[in-house]
Amino acid sequence: MTNIADLTLAQLRDALKSKSITSLEATDAYLSRIESANPLNAFITVTGDKAREMAKASDEKLAKGEGGPIEGVPLGIKDLFCTEGTLTTAASHILDGFHPRYESTVTSQLWRDGGVMLGKLNMDEFAMGSSNETSFYGNVINPWKREGDDTPLTPGGSSGGSSSAVAARLCAAATATDTGGSIRQPASLTATVGVKPTYGRVSRWGVVAFASSLDQAGPITQDVRDAAIMLRSMAGHDPKDSTSVDRPVPDYEAVLGQSVKGLKIGVPKEYRLDGMPAEIEKLWAEGFAWMKDAGCEIVDISLPMTKYALPVYYIVAPAEASSNLARYDGVKYGHRTDNYEDILSMYENTRAEGFGDEVKRRILIGTYVLSAGYYDAYYLRAQKVRKKIFDEFTDAFSKVDLILTPSAPSVAFGLGEKSNDPIQMYLNDVFTVTGNLAGIPGASVPAGFDKNGLPLGLQLLARPFDEETMFKGMYALEQAAKVSARPKEWWA
Repeated sequence: MTNIADLTLAQLRDALKSKSITSLEATDAYLSRIESANPLNAFITVTGDKAREMAKASDEKLAKGEGGPIEGVPLGIKDLFCTEGTLTTAASHILDGFHPRYESTVTSQLWRDGGVMLGKLNMDEFAMGSSNETSFYGNVINPWKREGDDTPLTPGGSSGGSSSAVAARLCAAATATDTGGSIRQPASLTATVGVKPTYGRVSRWGVVAFASSLDQAGPITQDVRDAAIMLRSMAGHDPKDSTSVDRPVPDYEAVLGQSVKGLKIGVPKEYRLDGMPAEIEKLWAEGFAWMKDAGCEIVDISLPMTKYALPVYYIVAPAEASSNLARYDGVKYGHRTDNYEDILSMYENTRAEGFGDEVKRRILIGTYVLSAGYYDAYYLRAQKVRKKIFDEFTDAFSKVDLILTPSAPSVAFGLGEKSNDPIQMYLNDVFTVTGNLAGIPGASVPAGFDKNGLPLGLQLLARPFDEETMFKGMYALEQAAKVSARPKEWWA
């Protein structure tokens, strides 16, 4: 039988349709790899029995020549997506024992199209983190290592379980979410492809909320074609989500390989940071050279409000988080403390026990900036600056078709190296938060390696709902970069 781990999602899809592989065979192969990859800690819950049931149902459809676009393909699901009857925790102690009675729109559409659920992937608690070190279920480990060094490295966050699982070939592809870079940054650190679509392109219904005006679901995959396939299944209008936009979902896979000749690629000077590693600067320049060789025109642009993006993000996101997380009080579901005398102490002790330090930090920040004495000075002012950031992008996209930047300011760093320095940790999102604040699509594509053999990614940003042009650019970058290396399977 073909080695399942060597196949992309697109190749596996085609093999399933040609009946050279069955979904049950593929599912068993991935479940075996997951079991042997326990050191990575990528999964919180493995749903082996459910996966085999879904695989058998897919095989019956495929045998009849039926089935959806990804029929029989085994997937990993970030544990932020509610899955009916399956433990959903958001990697937090406070959601212990929570088995939703409903299915998120994203996962229901993946199952509609034939996907098979292998299990729920680890993540930073409530998606708050850039290194996957805040999970109640322990750190996720990056399958990549520095050459000649066994130091465990971060897979990025908050979707670290998704990026680690895809990089280690523990699933054909994975769902993820991006509030300030939580798809693109982990993709960059693991040599995977990560796509954050336009805000409103993918339903947020049934996704545990962090910051409602910033959260957006998307895929992490092995290559650009797989991302195009996944996003088409994940996207679409949902009347249950008031922020979902009613517009057709294009066939993203169909645009791959189309010429990018004549596209204008923006170079934002503000993304050249002091102290940025020379290797990232060099790779960025190579990215522009690749796009120019493909027939694109390189255009210098300015985004001066970029310097305010991180402060704005770390006012808006915690403010929304403090409101969204008020519902976790131990009354209806999840963890409830045994140590209480009255309802107030039950609330207090449940939340004190249930939330981790980073979540508590952001709740405190958010509550502070929303308080009566500081609302105008912080939250309202941040929202005004956010509008200026959006306006700047609108102006930039009147001159260019795509913007090319680094995906992250560094390669994967050692676990524990930044965990005691929140400011340094927050700076990991410096290139990505602008996309969330403006609601525009962005993606990270593997583009090279540093001197220690660790992955580096490049980011493309596009106009709202112009993912098609973004995918054309992503594919051109991928073809030029030719990144095909995989991590050595030290964990097996």
